[in-house]
Order: sequence, then structure tokens, then C-alpha cells
Amino acid sequence: MDINETIKSQLEENPVILYMKGTPQAPQCGFSARTVQALMACGERFAFVNILDNQELREALKIYSSWPTYPQLYIGGELVGGCDIIIEMSENGELETMIKGAVKSAEA
Repeated sequence: MDINETIKSQLEENPVILYMKGTPQAPQCGFSARTVQALMACGERFAFVNILDNQELREALKIYSSWPTYPQLYIGGELVGGCDIIIEMSENGELETMIKGAVKSAEA
């Protein structure tokens, strides 16, 4: 499986997935830490990939998403954005609605 197939597979298998630096328990940058806090506040499980563990994935995802920075949040297979967008969506309630909708759809 090539790296783009790996990315597609990860997006198909996980209704909410965060590509981040580090792990939710030990984020390796402030942006990843703030994004994890916003996601955890929604009360749903989410998948994550530590992009520091896979340089090939880290570079390929930038091209795949046309988004140059991390973290990158995908909901329902679609790129939502990075830290600033996620924080804004969290503050206005949109993030929780999107996440709960994606999780519910995946369970159906």
C-alpha cells in the first residue's frame, strides 16, 4: 500500500481523525495541545496519528490535503482545518455538532 492509500484508508476507517505532533496524552506542540483540548471537550472518541513518527506520511499529507501545517483535523473524511479553525469552531459550538454527527453516521 502506498502512502496515499494509507491516508485514504485512515480517513475511511475513522470518522474523526487528527494528524498531530505527538499524542493526545503528550502533545509535542502547543497547537496540537490546544486542538486536542477542543476535541476532548466534545466528549467523543477520536483517532490520531503522530506525524512525527512517520516522515513520509508527514510530507505526503501536506500534498494530499493542500494544507501545509499541523495539526490537521478530518471529520467524515474531509479536512476541517488546523488549530485556529478548530478553536473557533469549538467556541461557537460547531465542532461538537460536526463530531457527534460524524460519529453517529459511522455507527449507523
